[in-house]
Order: sequence, then C-alpha cells, then structure tokens
Amino acid sequence: MDGPDGGERNGERSGTRDERSGSKPFPTESPDHRDPNAAADRQPKPGTRARADRDETVTIEDDGIVRWLLETDDWTVTVGRDIATCLAIVAVISLLLFGSSGVWPAFVAVESGSMEPNIAQGDLVFIADDDRFVGDGAVAGTGIVTFQSGQATDHEKFATSGDVIVFLPNGDPTETPTIHRAHFWVETGENWIETKADSSFTNGATCNEIVSCPAPHDGFITKGDANPGYDQLPRSGADTTVVSADWVTGKAMARVPWIGGITLAVGSVRSLTGVGSIAVLAGAGVLALVLFAMAASERDP
Repeated sequence: MDGPDGGERNGERSGTRDERSGSKPFPTESPDHRDPNAAADRQPKPGTRARADRDETVTIEDDGIVRWLLETDDWTVTVGRDIATCLAIVAVISLLLFGSSGVWPAFVAVESGSMEPNIAQGDLVFIADDDRFVGDGAVAGTGIVTFQSGQATDHEKFATSGDVIVFLPNGDPTETPTIHRAHFWVETGENWIETKADSSFTNGATCNEIVSCPAPHDGFITKGDANPGYDQLPRSGADTTVVSADWVTGKAMARVPWIGGITLAVGSVRSLTGVGSIAVLAGAGVLALVLFAMAASERDP
C-alpha cells in the first residue's frame, strides 16, 4: 500500500532481510584506485626463474659447472654442447650397429659405379657379418647366398638374386675392399668356365686364358652388377682370383644414398694429410673442450 511512509517501511524490510541472511555487498575496486605497486610486489614462486634472466643468474659459483654447462646460453658453450651431443649420438648408434651387424666398421662407402643402378657411387652401405641374416640356399659354412642359388630360392638383395659381399681382392689387406655380388661357388680345381659360368659374362674367354681357372681354391666367382664380365677375368672388375670365404669381410644389407660421399671426403683428407677418421673425431672433441674453456674464462662475474 502506498503512503507517506511506504518507502521507509520498504527500506526497513530490506535492511532486516540483509541482516538475517548475513550477506554483505562485495567491495568493488575502481581501476583508478588500484595500487600501482601491487604487481611489482608479487614474488615468483620458490624455485622458479624467469627465462630472460636465466643466463644472468646461472653461474658456476652458485649452480656448479654441470648445471651451468647444461643451462647457460653462452654461444661458445652452446656450440660445444651441440658438438658433444652429436658425438654422443654417433657413438651410441655405432655401438648399436656393431651389436646388430657383428662387424666394424658397420658401414662402407661405395667408391665406384660398378654396382649401379642398384648401389650407386657415394652410397653408404650397411654391412653385416656373413653368418647373420642368412637366407635360404646359403653356401655351407659361409651364410652367403649366391646369385645362382638365389634364383632358385627367391633370395634377393638390392633388386637382384643373391647376396652382395664385401671382400679383399686376392686377400690383400692393403687393397681397397670391393663390394660386388657373389654369382656362384666353385671348388678347388673346378673348370668353372664350362660348369657354371654364364657365357654372356665371360667375354668369350676359355679356361686356358684365365689365371683363376681351374679354380686354385674353393671360393666365389663375383661380378659388379654394372660390369660386363666376372671379376676373375683378365682386366675385368675387381681384378681378383676366386674369392675365398676368408677374404669376405661382410655382406651388404641396406644403403643410404649419397651420404657415403662424406666418408669419401674424409678419406681424401686422410690420404692427403695422413690424418685418420679417429683423429678427426678426436679433433672435434678437443674443439668442444676448447669452446667450453673459452666460455668459462669469459663469463661475467
């Protein structure tokens, strides 16, 4: 009901209701009345550190050499850290490859195009011991499947029947290893030109014209996929006699295109300077240590 004192009654009822409920109006703060120093007074949580100040606050004296090396943004340490990381990764991968392949080194770089198009010059080829990953029809005691046996058992490597092997020509350890396909196995005294050779790969030669025929010992007749004749023919391929199983250092399992060019470049440096690949790796390690030392000596106090 409206009247002169209606507003007062309504106000009294409203106040009484607020008192009964115990509620109080929330205080509001105008942007103009906020403390400008409030944000500055807030402290970061214990144990946290701003990324921008990280390099200034991480010191050898306060945090130790290990943490400083791991966390500092000093460019010399960063470069050295990256080099050390790469060397560690290479070492771990090398150990894993040696464990799976059984040979060292586990990779060879291809220097010629005698195996093209299946293996090209500059490829890096992963090799394994001949007694690992043995296919059906392998020559007894070798673990190597020849081209002729592979045709019967459907064993293929690098798009063609038979295993590709790495061997020392004439068993000479001073010679550069050859990576060619094993075509067939011969026994001592065998006239392999007449018994097993493919006439399209003999260049019309007879056994009397070939030094390694009859076979001087048991072994493999080999050939590069791109070559017109067997390696055991005069002036052909690897220029080797029958390849004894003892001369085989491994068999090819997989290839990485072009990467072998790096290895060949290192080999060229070695031949010119006499510095081997181990020395190159050692030099990289020394460089990393030098960069660490430079960073430690030039750091801000």
